[in-house]
Amino acid sequence: MNWRKWLDGFVLAGKGILLATKEKRFWAGFVPSFIFFGTLLNLLSGGLSNFEMMKLMGFPANLQIIGKSFLGIFGVNVPFLDWLYIFAITLLQSILIGLIVLLWHKKRQSLSASKSGTTPVKSSAKSSTVSADVTSNSANVEKAGIITGLIALGAGCPTCGTTLITPLIGAIFSSGSLAITGAISTIVTIIAVIVAILSLKRIGEEAYVIIINEKYLERKNRGNR
Repeated sequence: MNWRKWLDGFVLAGKGILLATKEKRFWAGFVPSFIFFGTLLNLLSGGLSNFEMMKLMGFPANLQIIGKSFLGIFGVNVPFLDWLYIFAITLLQSILIGLIVLLWHKKRQSLSASKSGTTPVKSSAKSSTVSADVTSNSANVEKAGIITGLIALGAGCPTCGTTLITPLIGAIFSSGSLAITGAISTIVTIIAVIVAILSLKRIGEEAYVIIINEKYLERKNRGNR
C-alpha cells in the first residue's frame, strides 16, 4: 500500500469537510443528527435503565430525562471522559450524515441541470451517471446505518457493564460477564469508529471533488457571459 497516497487522501477529505461546512445543506444534516445521536447516546449511557424509568414515570419526568441527556451533549453533569467519548462519536456520525445529505443534494442538482439541458450530456452517459449516483448514495446511507447500529450496540458504560449487549452476554456467560461485556462493547465501538473514519475519508474526498468542480463550472460560466 502507498501510505503517502493514503494519508494524502485524508488531507483531501479534510479539505472536503471544511468546504462542506460552508454549505447550508451540510448543516441541515449535521445539526439534527448531532442533537439526535448525542441525546440518544447519553440516554444509553446507563444501558436501558433510562428507558425503563421513562416507562414508569409520567410525561414531565420523561422530558426531564431527555433534557438532561440533551445537556449531556455539552458536558453538563457528565464526567469529562464520558462526555469526550460520546461527543467524539456523535461528531463523527453527524459529520458523516451531513456530508451524505450535502452530496445527495448536489447530485440531485446536477441531475436536474442535465435534464434541463443546462449541462449537455449524452443520454448514455447521463443514464450511467444517474445509476452511479444512486448506487453511491445508497452505499453511503447503508454505511451510515451500519455505523449507527454498531455505535448503539456498543453504547453505554462498558466499565460498569451497562450496555445494550449486557443481557445477551449475561445469558451466554453465567460468570465474568462484566469483563466480557466491557471488552466486547469496547471492540464494537472501536470497529464503529474505524468504519466511520474510513467512510469519512471516502465521502470527504468525494465532497472535495464535487464542490471544487462545481466552483470551477461556476467560474467558467461567468467567464463565458
